[in-house]
Amino acid sequence: MSDMKIDKKNYASAQEVKWCSGCGDYSVLKQAQLALADLGLRNEEVVFVSGIGCSSRFPYYMNTYGYHTMHGRAMAIATGVRTQNPELSVWVATGDGDALSIGGNHFVHAAKRNMNMVVILMDNRIYGLTKGQVSPTSDKGVITKTTPYGSIDNPLDPVKLALGAGATFVSRSTGKNQKLLRELLVKAHQHKGFSLVHILQNCLIFNDNVFDRYTDKENAEHSLILEDGKPMIFGSEMDKGIVLDGMTPKVVNVADVDPADILVHDATNEDSILPSMLSSLPLDKFPMPMGVIRQVEGECYGESMRDQQEQVTSKLGSGDLQQLLRGNNTWTVA
Repeated sequence: MSDMKIDKKNYASAQEVKWCSGCGDYSVLKQAQLALADLGLRNEEVVFVSGIGCSSRFPYYMNTYGYHTMHGRAMAIATGVRTQNPELSVWVATGDGDALSIGGNHFVHAAKRNMNMVVILMDNRIYGLTKGQVSPTSDKGVITKTTPYGSIDNPLDPVKLALGAGATFVSRSTGKNQKLLRELLVKAHQHKGFSLVHILQNCLIFNDNVFDRYTDKENAEHSLILEDGKPMIFGSEMDKGIVLDGMTPKVVNVADVDPADILVHDATNEDSILPSMLSSLPLDKFPMPMGVIRQVEGECYGESMRDQQEQVTSKLGSGDLQQLLRGNNTWTVA
């Protein structure tokens, strides 16, 4: 973090914030501004890109550069911004519908390419702006305006999708855990590559209390706060842990097992299978993992692209370059 002392108000625009009273987006906005202050970034060093949806109003409320783009296209635009102006800190503000439905292909390819950007995915498991339709992350059986008899579709898990696409930084928090959320946003920026911060965010109008299982203080049994290099222990009394029985994970009472048997979180080992295992735990039997799930090094597409351009152009003669600019692609590079 920077030694510069910057107030979060430095990153707040003059626009009136217009979300429903009590919307979870307010918390995310505040923590994003606090994270930028922690990082000491200058306003002109930052750009927020969004698509369409409640969360996509983010750029209006940030005193930074910003793009409010088309539905699902935020990561495509952010990819262009990142490759053409690598000095900018690129942040994408998106929702479960915007990022994972029409924008699903862009999400996958941004992760696959390890684009150096922070993706703030505010997931309320519903379409809020268009008034309560089923979204890609909605629970099976949920009744909405487009599924009046209950959804028969299985929900998509953003964390599992990001890991499957090869994302190098994958994390999760609730909107209510402000301390953890702020820490994850800072870490996401500091990571070099595609950084997902998946946020369980409440929509009190169309899907209220959907995350109470993970946000209410009395429900600490259902959340596992991960810390790299530390054992996977959880619960209101920190008396439960996760062990492996052969290749099968199990929840045990800490007092009943050897402490050495409790799984230790390993987010930074590129070969570790623990992140994939954690993303696949059945949540009717296990707590939901929160914190940094995976953080590994990886080659970034933007840098590779610029290196290739420099290598090619350095070998071209002036005549070859003129042919290239005219669209004649019959030239060869020795």
